[in-house]
Amino acid sequence: MKLDYSLKLEQTQKLIITPELKLAITLLQYSALELQDHIQEELLNNPALEVIESKDIDKPEEIEPEPEPSVEKSADDEFPWEEYFRDMDLETALPASGRPAERSEYQPAIENCAGDSGTMLEDLHGQLRMLPLSRRQYFIAAYLAGNLDHNGYLQGELEELAAALGAGMRELEEGLSIVQKLEPAGIGCRNLQECLILQLKKLDQTPTLAVDIVNSYLPAAADCRFSYIASRLGCEKKAVEEAVEFIRTLNPKPGSIFGEGDETRYIIPDVIVEKVEGRYMIMGNDSIVPQLTISPFYRQMLKNGQADESLAAFVKGKIEKAFWLIRSIEQRRLTLLKVSQQIVDIQKPFLDHGIKKLKPLTLKNVALSIGVHESTVSRATANKYIQTPRGLFPLKFFFSSGIGGSGGADYSSHSIKTFIRELVETEDREKPLSDQRLAELLQERGINISRRTVAKYREEISIPASYKRRIS
Repeated sequence: MKLDYSLKLEQTQKLIITPELKLAITLLQYSALELQDHIQEELLNNPALEVIESKDIDKPEEIEPEPEPSVEKSADDEFPWEEYFRDMDLETALPASGRPAERSEYQPAIENCAGDSGTMLEDLHGQLRMLPLSRRQYFIAAYLAGNLDHNGYLQGELEELAAALGAGMRELEEGLSIVQKLEPAGIGCRNLQECLILQLKKLDQTPTLAVDIVNSYLPAAADCRFSYIASRLGCEKKAVEEAVEFIRTLNPKPGSIFGEGDETRYIIPDVIVEKVEGRYMIMGNDSIVPQLTISPFYRQMLKNGQADESLAAFVKGKIEKAFWLIRSIEQRRLTLLKVSQQIVDIQKPFLDHGIKKLKPLTLKNVALSIGVHESTVSRATANKYIQTPRGLFPLKFFFSSGIGGSGGADYSSHSIKTFIRELVETEDREKPLSDQRLAELLQERGINISRRTVAKYREEISIPASYKRRIS
């Protein structure tokens, strides 16, 4: 076999993602807040990019008013402010000179003003500072309080925390006991059983069986196996039921009373739906995206050739980057409107009649209808929200699997879950409906569904099994 060198030409096709295409794909899958952050970052890094102020849009031509004839004001023409306030019984607003302002009887007291609720950690640290603790004890207790989750449960094993803190196990256990004595009751627990025990110990009138049930028969109590617990404890079934009802009044998440802090999180809809003359129209939420433009100063600089070669290349690059950003944002808006309009047209029965009329829908159905790829629809609906007359929903909510029904009708999984929830809410609690019976009732309504599918949907909406719902 002879080896030699040769030159030849051939044509090949390659998929090359340009920076502009990559930018458009990235912006399409951004949520509203992520897009705002990206725009703010670009405004800081790109001097050629500017925001069009609302006052500059369609700004009418200003007409200078004619100067009014000047009139000299005498001392007699000045408004008597002191007499006016005195007549209105507001002397405290403008006290007489040399006399301190008296407190008005209508002034609200400081006790009536709302204060800062603070976080769970701040509240626990405040309680620890009120206790007669040594510096070492306070440090360990404060460290353990900082390792509580938002429900008030201790995260991590004591051995690991002791190693990280450089303290002994005895010190950690003493510090944990200090934390568990704080308010609310049950704080600093390591599991649900310990949480309930801590709360029962702080209560005055606690049923005698409650502690025994929590210690040994908590899973059986959750399953309403009252006869089994009564036989084990040698007591009447009625006493067990009363003790379990008392246990259910306790808070399994003591830290939840503090909430998530003072920060309020809002969901900004990307698309708004309005019903106009019987048809649902799509409008983009333009308030979430500032209107961008290219700086006239840099455009004029590049046009007149006032800059040297290196500066001109820098300005040209920044202007091109700003142009592609503006174009990608507009392309994102048009794609989102097109996808949302198609979803709304398909799900019109849901907007008219509610969740029971929600149709099964896939990404492929929408992609074929508007002539784009499935990945484009997936990116356009990711982390996006739509405001409808029936409430605020993520766009992914409208995509769900379906089950065929009688007469060629299809039912969405969300609709079937609603039917299952309604059947369970109206059942006889002494004879709850089994999964097989639920499947039969749904089949009577024309929904062809199996028992296994009913069990799966029931678990997804957090409905326990029939034997756990039974009240005997």
